[in-house]
Amino acid sequence: MNADNDPSLEEHIRKAAVLVEALPYMQSFRGETFLIKVGGSAMDNLDLLRSLMRDIVFLEAVGVNPVVVHGGGKAISAAMARQGLEPVWASGLRVTDSASIEVVAKTLEDEVNPMLVEMLLRYGGKTAGVKGRSMLTGERAVGHDDDGNEVDLGFVGNVTGCNADAVRDLVEREVVPVVSPLASEVGTGLPLNVNADLAAAAMAKELGVSKLIYLSDVRGLLRDPSDPSTLIPSVTRAGTEALIEDGIIKGGMIPKVRSAADSIEHGVGKVHMIDGRIPHALLLEVFTNVGIGTEILA
Repeated sequence: MNADNDPSLEEHIRKAAVLVEALPYMQSFRGETFLIKVGGSAMDNLDLLRSLMRDIVFLEAVGVNPVVVHGGGKAISAAMARQGLEPVWASGLRVTDSASIEVVAKTLEDEVNPMLVEMLLRYGGKTAGVKGRSMLTGERAVGHDDDGNEVDLGFVGNVTGCNADAVRDLVEREVVPVVSPLASEVGTGLPLNVNADLAAAAMAKELGVSKLIYLSDVRGLLRDPSDPSTLIPSVTRAGTEALIEDGIIKGGMIPKVRSAADSIEHGVGKVHMIDGRIPHALLLEVFTNVGIGTEILA
């Protein structure tokens, strides 16, 4: 048989070449900890979510220590609708009263978190769910209306502390922790709904991870949000402030990017922002020469 005329053999050779390209990254990242925040459409499309969980098991299999922090916005909205609770928003945050926080906690801890754990187990991963409020502490956040007046956000919080001993123990035992984004209020112990991006950044700093990876619904940082070709593949921590000053990074991306830059200042190796809607986005970003998103580095 002539190999040059065998399309199936050519495809096998191409696949082998992909593995060879990934080899130096696998060798470099063995034993490193990656914190992966999962949100956006990747949480809502079950096929994408299953694919992502399998990719996380792949990371585990080649010696990386993944830690997962998840969101659950649409699941929470659906659960609130079933309870007849109307969502109210201020400063881009969900106003969370006493009835709503019960729904939020139940949805994140009893539905979304166990679902992700079950998916990882299905693909042969070793994993355990972790309630965020067992390790994160917080204080209530203050919102503002369109006129700049303060708005009571209820049980919405900012992370003020992180005790990651339980997560470290799981990582040392080569178990993938899956963490829900809730904090325990300082002084009362009541649950607080915290932004999963900020929770992930706080945990990344505490763990000193080599990579903090945000999967969301955007390719990364774009000079023109309407034009994917304007993707910024790499930017320094100082460069992100310049992008904010120039108005390229704005709105809800500002606290996300600033928390990412702050995590680098406190020991995180790199931050990656990638589009979770792209199949295998995680592996493409980590194990290929080019990557597909934006990396923020020191």
